[in-house]
Amino acid sequence: MTEEKAEAGRPKLYTRMRLWEFPDQYVIEPTDGSNGSSLAVSRVDGSMSLIEKLPESSSVRVPKIRTIFGVVGVLKLVAGSYLMVITERQSVGSYLGHPIYKVSSFKVFPCDHSLRNSPAEQSGYYNNLVPLWQKKMETEFSALLNIAERTPGLYFSYEANLTLSSQRLNDLGGESKSLPLWRQAEPRFLWNNYMLENLIDNKLDPYLLPIVQGSFHHFQAAIGKDIVDVTLIARRCTRRNGTRMWRRGADPDGYVANFVETEQIMHLNGFTASFVQVRGSIPLLWDQIVDLTYKPKFEIVRLEEAPRVAERHFLDLRKKYGAVLAVDLVNTHGGEGRLSEKFANAMQHIVSDDLRYWHFDFHHICGHVHFERLSILYEQIVDFLDRNGYLLLNENGEKMKEQLGVVRTNCIDCLDRTNVTQSMIGRNMLECQLRRLGIFAAEETISSHPNLDECFKILWADHGDDVSIQYSGTPALKGDFVRCGQRTMQGMVKDGINSLLRYYYNNFCDGTKQDAIDLLQGHYIVSVSKDMTAPSQKKGLEAVASFPLALSFVLTGFFFATLSLRQVRYDLRHLFFSFMWAGLSVAIAAFVRANGRIFCNRPRLHKPRS
Repeated sequence: MTEEKAEAGRPKLYTRMRLWEFPDQYVIEPTDGSNGSSLAVSRVDGSMSLIEKLPESSSVRVPKIRTIFGVVGVLKLVAGSYLMVITERQSVGSYLGHPIYKVSSFKVFPCDHSLRNSPAEQSGYYNNLVPLWQKKMETEFSALLNIAERTPGLYFSYEANLTLSSQRLNDLGGESKSLPLWRQAEPRFLWNNYMLENLIDNKLDPYLLPIVQGSFHHFQAAIGKDIVDVTLIARRCTRRNGTRMWRRGADPDGYVANFVETEQIMHLNGFTASFVQVRGSIPLLWDQIVDLTYKPKFEIVRLEEAPRVAERHFLDLRKKYGAVLAVDLVNTHGGEGRLSEKFANAMQHIVSDDLRYWHFDFHHICGHVHFERLSILYEQIVDFLDRNGYLLLNENGEKMKEQLGVVRTNCIDCLDRTNVTQSMIGRNMLECQLRRLGIFAAEETISSHPNLDECFKILWADHGDDVSIQYSGTPALKGDFVRCGQRTMQGMVKDGINSLLRYYYNNFCDGTKQDAIDLLQGHYIVSVSKDMTAPSQKKGLEAVASFPLALSFVLTGFFFATLSLRQVRYDLRHLFFSFMWAGLSVAIAAFVRANGRIFCNRPRLHKPRS
């Protein structure tokens, strides 16, 4: 079966719809000329059904109508379901000839009549305590969904499978290509996998829109008479998705935090070349719990399991990508050094012909400005890159060459050092591809073409910023080198500001954000039980710990200490009061410092491992 026939036989997704808000149900009506059935979602219990014509409104109030561009999914909480839809989209380019869109805005619509009409409320069961409990829980969970509406970096296509690399798509058989997109999708990169379950159960294929979290950028540039088209795609894994400090390391199954697959695709004169790299946190059980310090200490959990966890992680990578070269960029001293040592020790038990480990102390060799010294690393790994290559398709879509292995890069966050390194590898591989196609001479480089060079730098800088914002809340550090080819004073100042912002987000925002991610991804399943405690419920000192309140006490104490000190010349008794106020401030500050963790914004749905 040819690719065109396979795609023609695949169920089409609705590309534009109208959402009707009736008092008792939401109705989603296709308006893209497909003449399909409308989807009705009950506002009482969240049940779904297909209908052929719109219901007549029995209410005097005219139903609200809005245009939507896709259904994200449905989420069931304590006492009601929530419908999530895409309300705004932005065209960002094409993938294998198909349009790609970025989600500019998505909105959550509650189907919460069941909360107000629950059997417990009607019967007065538990003296109406249960309905009050349900309402409190529902309010807290729905607040998390409001945070989820601001999820960055969501992309989709109505025709292309964004979850698979070009090589994996090329290897799909005709029968697989004729399946609906959601059935072809790679589950680990399907961001709305959990939210689609209700729609899948109801066999609503035309409404099942796969969404990927990551990045999508491209450019076109001239090389003499030839036009090269370069696309860079990031696909974020959902298995251990989360925020920078609340998702570190691996879980017992070997899935790691901040795992991102990056694919660089080049189109030129009918040829297609694709090169895939991956990044991911160090695959050990380790945490770095925020405690108000600028750099919390690393904590390795269950060290005896390290070889087993690392083995599971790399076994999964080898099944999916072939040979693996693990490039470790962390420092050799301090807390990073101890973590890197444990990683290296774990790797000694599992290295083989198709699994190699290479340590490169990025900060020691490159410092903070000499990133051009990454050429040393390239010389050390070039044999692996040459041996495992990249995908190359000719004008007829026939495979001339395939990628047999992948470089897995990590630092601590897998953001800043990792992005600089991956962009260097991507640059060298693009040059290899252009030489293979006869566009570049043997010694010719991207740098010798100013327009191509500038576009390539911007491409990778934007990519790094996207990946970083999703994990840390700020653009990538060291981005000026990727964007400009050198470190700049403006870039260093910007890095300082972003570092302070990361500190603020990590300590005072990301716990709640982590709860929102866990709720959306199905890492936390809401169960209706009267024994269930509210996410916001705190115990002991944590119940009264408030950093803003403690800070106000400290500042107030020092203020009165200063006032008293100024009055000492009139009355020596004020010296006692000055010491008393200053001592009180120091005592409060010392207590906050010693118990920093309870003053931070922590996840409530899942407790940290340490």
